[in-house]
Amino acid sequence: MKSETLLSERLRAHRLTAPARTVSEAAGHLLAVQSQDFTAGRWALAVRTRGEPGLRAVDRAFDRGDLVRAWTMRGTLHTVPARDLGWILEVTAPRQRQQAASRHRDLGIDDEMVAAAARTLTPALRDGGLTRAEVFTLLEGIGIDPTGQRGIHLLFTLTIDGLICQGPVVARDGVAREQRFVLVDEHIREHAHPDDALAELFVRYIAGHGPAGVADFAWWSGLPLGLSRQAAERAAARVVEVESGLFVAERRPRRSARVPSVHALGAFDEYYISYADRTTVCAPEHLATIGPGKNGMVRPVLLVDGVVIGVWGHSTSAGRRAESPVPELFGTGLVGAESVPEEALANALGRYTRFLAG
Repeated sequence: MKSETLLSERLRAHRLTAPARTVSEAAGHLLAVQSQDFTAGRWALAVRTRGEPGLRAVDRAFDRGDLVRAWTMRGTLHTVPARDLGWILEVTAPRQRQQAASRHRDLGIDDEMVAAAARTLTPALRDGGLTRAEVFTLLEGIGIDPTGQRGIHLLFTLTIDGLICQGPVVARDGVAREQRFVLVDEHIREHAHPDDALAELFVRYIAGHGPAGVADFAWWSGLPLGLSRQAAERAAARVVEVESGLFVAERRPRRSARVPSVHALGAFDEYYISYADRTTVCAPEHLATIGPGKNGMVRPVLLVDGVVIGVWGHSTSAGRRAESPVPELFGTGLVGAESVPEEALANALGRYTRFLAG
């Protein structure tokens, strides 16, 4: 597939040139949006939705119970439609549990500790849930030290076990950055039950990320390559192989008649992070600048027609965000900075500013 066609199709699959009607629809299309940076995860949904929804519009989707955040794959927090959480974890939890086992032994986390935490938290999380700090206080009360990542790993374990998730956003002045932990059985009203959850995961990945291949799916899902091949085989009747090993959805969203040429995407955005090979969208010499690096961070990126042409930041001063995001254009690579329309760049970054204010 020609690179221009691949980029065009990915922009459409990612809803960047075919924006969804609502934030919840955008989330349903991508299925899982990497969101350890909670603000960036919410921006990822807003930038894929018509009408420039603001931060509070995304938060309302969490408060209504349409969306939740959980460790759905690779031991990483993702935003997912609430109704899809259960079946996703059916597929991904065993692998995550296996990968975390060594770290849990180091932290002294065993079945008895997990059970004690569940007994204490289950009644306490009813009727609105608790913040992380409140959860940790309860753990301390039963003799569990939450420091040294023990508390976080217990929350991770209770999440992949299907007991809890992160739901309503904790209100505060400015940009809210925290959610309440809630009980899945109490908070999630409806649960999807696909006939073949493994195949469904592959189909939904391709719908929101294609054209992509098995190796890309394996990286994104965190599943072994052999199991990922099984997923593709079992999903074969529900996706289209456009060339050897490269798949797209049977039905793809309709492109908007008016789409921007420049996009400002947040940290860890799915368009960049969710593939085994990122050189399709970014020149190899710039990958290290974006990440992930040794600290695991992935910087926000600027796109022109689907190609990464730079990074950007929204700097902080005395704990408050600066008024305007600051672009850093590469100037070389798949597309040079000299070809970036200044007005389009300003509009893309301005949309993020408006998102935070909204």
